[in-house]
Amino acid sequence: MPAVPRETEDSNASLASRNRKRELRFVICGSVDDGKSTLLGRLLHDSRTVVRDRSSALVTQNPILGPQGDAVDCAMPVDGPRAQGEQAVTIEAACRVFESDRRKFIAIDAGGHDQHTQDLVAGASNADLALLLVDVRKGILTETRRHSHIVSLMGVRQAILAVNKMDLVGYRQDLFSSIVDDYGALARELGIEQVHAVPISALTGENVFAGRNCAPWYDGPTLMESLEAVEIEADAEKGAFRLPVERVHRPKPELRGSSGTVASGRVEPGMPVVVSPSGETTAVERIFGPSGELESAVAGQSITLVLADEIDVSRGDMIAGTDRPPEVADQFAAHLIWMDARPMLPERSYLARFASASAVARVTDLTHRVDVDTLGRFAAKTLQRNEVGYCKMSLDRPVPFDSCSEVRRTGAFVLIDRLTNATAGAGTIGFALRRASNVPWQELKTDKAERARAIGQKPCVLWLTGLSGAGKSTIADRLEQKLRALGKHTYVLDGDNVRHGLNRDLGFTDRDRVENIRRVSEVAKLMVDAGLIVIVSFISPFRSEREMARKLMEKGEFFEIFVDTPLDVCEARDPKGLYVKARRGEIPNFTGIDSPYEAPDEPDLRIDTTRLSAEKAAESVVRLLRRAESSIRITDDP
Repeated sequence: MPAVPRETEDSNASLASRNRKRELRFVICGSVDDGKSTLLGRLLHDSRTVVRDRSSALVTQNPILGPQGDAVDCAMPVDGPRAQGEQAVTIEAACRVFESDRRKFIAIDAGGHDQHTQDLVAGASNADLALLLVDVRKGILTETRRHSHIVSLMGVRQAILAVNKMDLVGYRQDLFSSIVDDYGALARELGIEQVHAVPISALTGENVFAGRNCAPWYDGPTLMESLEAVEIEADAEKGAFRLPVERVHRPKPELRGSSGTVASGRVEPGMPVVVSPSGETTAVERIFGPSGELESAVAGQSITLVLADEIDVSRGDMIAGTDRPPEVADQFAAHLIWMDARPMLPERSYLARFASASAVARVTDLTHRVDVDTLGRFAAKTLQRNEVGYCKMSLDRPVPFDSCSEVRRTGAFVLIDRLTNATAGAGTIGFALRRASNVPWQELKTDKAERARAIGQKPCVLWLTGLSGAGKSTIADRLEQKLRALGKHTYVLDGDNVRHGLNRDLGFTDRDRVENIRRVSEVAKLMVDAGLIVIVSFISPFRSEREMARKLMEKGEFFEIFVDTPLDVCEARDPKGLYVKARRGEIPNFTGIDSPYEAPDEPDLRIDTTRLSAEKAAESVVRLLRRAESSIRITDDP
């Protein structure tokens, strides 16, 4: 890939004039010790402007919009609706604002270490361009490939390749040309359409703001000239109109406004719009910005829309043009970048946040993992930290979204660990799965309440969890006998018994344990829908899966019962001889030995089997059911 030839001063001036005052956001990334901090410091120092960070915005008040500011958001734009009191979850990156004589810049700093992948994801999701730094002595590294892959997945199509530390190799043209050629091949594979390559020394300033003729063979623009000349695509303004609704309010009795930041396209009064996911249509009556009423608004502007009709619009909805409405589905294909230290496990529930909505999400099928060195596709059952995969995802409800290739902001999402509230992964949507629209819910005349009335009981799940040998199955058996004696309709789902049929294809890896509990949870939900009291006796070692099972049920239908028996007691009992085999290494992934058990933090009932017999334990569960309406959490003692 040849270096970009230096343009004439008139040509540069013309291009810079077109871009004057057009803010350029770029993410700067590189491997550790490539000189990224030195280069960023050089850009900030030599620009001779007052450097501002993201927190320095001037906040103003508008009677329609409320508080407004001129800060630029460096968080990944996927923060959907939250419950009252719940903290926002975003992926943020450090940003610096500076200016040259011709342009304003926002530099988004992405760390070079592996654990800073989320910074790169956040920065790339907001960037017009990627500034990729490469040490001329090291060439294209795995980190360079990973960074390039991520920025391309996040929709960045322009890059500047800054080959740094040229002063340490005597500005050798052959080394520079070799790196440029290698990166050109990578960029073409990734779909990065435009790459400008510049040989620099961040330490001395060579070819950053001005050339010092240290590399007479290079006649292209300096790094700053390249940044000033970048043409910002206007596709976001020309694309389909999207307004993720962040707030709905009524500042005046006659006005009901839907506020948010325009993600794409253009809107003006009289324009027909559709509200997703409801599908209701209306038209835009008025538009308000921070300074008052507007004749139109485009991508990037914070606005409030007043609609012509009183239709139901809520935080988390998306207002779009009727000519190109978004997809509304509960299943889609996506590229997923994993960020958590704990591996991604298919079928585990995570909280997915989109530009306008949130939903509980599961990876139902990991199609392949991408090797960042070769870009090859390999079969995989899970994703480790910093790995990229292509997968199919399922949501617990339909949400509005776009393909990332169509609208970057509404085609991105983050996954949140539901227990720790930490960012687990981020992704970009490819397309909605056809099966999502081909399998509608079938409405039935008879419902759960009618089935429960027919047998005279309130259905629920009694979920017994604990180590192998804790006494779960014995207690479950005694409990069912007692409930049957009281005239209740019950069924026991026992961990061992279910593995002889429904789950006979599953092993005991973390991935298989997650799927084991998912299937049993769905079966338990169906049995509750039939009106039964379901007794589930499973080790169920992970809190996240037990919480997933709880959320499948309605409030008051799920009781977590911790059969709390110490490991040494379980080993001493060892009714099936499993602990002996596990200690000898004959049974891998055995809970409590070489696979973890996550005890409940606040079970609905705790049973200490070192102090209670199985008979007394079963009686305590019956008492729990009788006291269920008071929602009292108890610890049973002899």
